[in-house]
Amino acid sequence: MKIYIASDHAGFEYKKGLVPFIESIGHEVIDCGADKLNEEDDYPEFISKAAREVSNDPDNAKGIILGGSGQGEAMLANRFKGVRAAVYNTDNLDLIRLSREHNDANILSIGARFVTLEQAKEAIKLWLEAPFSKQEKYARRIAQAEKYP
Repeated sequence: MKIYIASDHAGFEYKKGLVPFIESIGHEVIDCGADKLNEEDDYPEFISKAAREVSNDPDNAKGIILGGSGQGEAMLANRFKGVRAAVYNTDNLDLIRLSREHNDANILSIGARFVTLEQAKEAIKLWLEAPFSKQEKYARRIAQAEKYP
């Protein structure tokens, strides 16, 4: 699976540790930036690149995006058609599992200021392994949501 990863300054150090981890569990990682630490950068430049790639191929690509809380990053990503970004900024892994099983989330937005790198790795591994349940009610809800701009 292709995994598009992006971060601003708040998630930059985590991204450096997550790329080799994601590759080690069998995925191809495409880094959408930032390429260097710049405390003054703004997340839309980088997050939009990853979200656009997932939007263009939602069946074969997923995204991992990082920021301070993960909230703004997810809000931006969710503006792209076909993107369903879920936020992880707590130690509750049930939320990660449910984001895949019930909502078929295809982008995971991580709040780097609220979880450790090890927690982020654990969440990513679970998220990438958790399947969409394909229950009719969940598929129906996703299809309904896609009707809105």
